Amino acid sequence: MSRKKFTVAIAGATGAVGELLIQVLEERNFPVGEMIYLASSRSVGRKLKWRGKEIAVRELTKDAFEGVDIAMFSAGGGRSVEFAPAAVEAGAVVVDNSSAFRMEPDVPLVVPEVNAEDIGDYTKRGIIANPNCTTIIMIMALKPLHDYGKIKRVVVSSYQSTSGAGAKAMEELMSQARSWAAGDALEVSAFPYPILFNLIPHIDDFTENGYTKEEMKMHNETRKMLHDDDIQVSATCVRVPVLTAHSEAVYIESEKEITPDKARELISAAPGIEVLDDPAQLKYPMPIDVAGGDTCYVGRIRKDFSTANGLTFWVVGDQLRKGAATNAVQIAEVLAAEYLQG
Repeated sequence: MSRKKFTVAIAGATGAVGELLIQVLEERNFPVGEMIYLASSRSVGRKLKWRGKEIAVRELTKDAFEGVDIAMFSAGGGRSVEFAPAAVEAGAVVVDNSSAFRMEPDVPLVVPEVNAEDIGDYTKRGIIANPNCTTIIMIMALKPLHDYGKIKRVVVSSYQSTSGAGAKAMEELMSQARSWAAGDALEVSAFPYPILFNLIPHIDDFTENGYTKEEMKMHNETRKMLHDDDIQVSATCVRVPVLTAHSEAVYIESEKEITPDKARELISAAPGIEVLDDPAQLKYPMPIDVAGGDTCYVGRIRKDFSTANGLTFWVVGDQLRKGAATNAVQIAEVLAAEYLQG
């Protein structure tokens, strides 16, 4: 029996994540019958490829979703709030990459390897939220450990690449490198300080409790996806002079002891994540090796000797792919295969 094909709209098609969504949909051979590209008025008429053909970008309006089955949003939270309800009203299911709906109680927040069963709750609002990229990379490692030993507490420090702040931020890092090599002053615009040869312990706005919004996302989203409001997550998110892929140093305390060998066994058996952990051979995950792929990698797995039932590890993933575009496409794949065939 042939698969049903779907009309898919990409809202924010000309942005970095939008263009990567298109690429991943094509790579994974998603069953698209018709592809529609939507963006702001200044991009109307621009041509983007789809399976070798050129498609003109249309304006993102509330009337643009007629006949659309799946609308994938990567246009920013404000645009999602404005246009996603119109897409739902027109009959589409929305997969939203922004933070706009993530903590809404009637909107499922999904990483398919972690909580694919929640996708069925899309019927409540017609929207499925894609989690924060940093949370996705961490929870890929937490899920098999939590299922085995029930995690009570997480302390995580992230080392987030410039691509997480957009194409202009990546260019700023490269521009500063060129300027430094030429002996010129470093121009600063994308970040509050130079990112070259520097670390900036500040991602997103600060909140009243001293944490940033990015850090609180890791706390709130982890609890929602693992269906466990007892888990405590304390995060420090840091911007580093890396182009692509986020890295995270994670410490957990669990109710049941998880030995390093058991952790390697559990993570190795989980989907979408692999162990790269051979310190004697200097083998551990690094962003330079992980960038461009969909798999997350875990290394430096060791018992935390400072406390009972403590475990420490290092996890790395490409935040533009698994942390954004690929995860959204995986959600759409489950939707198409299990919920929208009728």
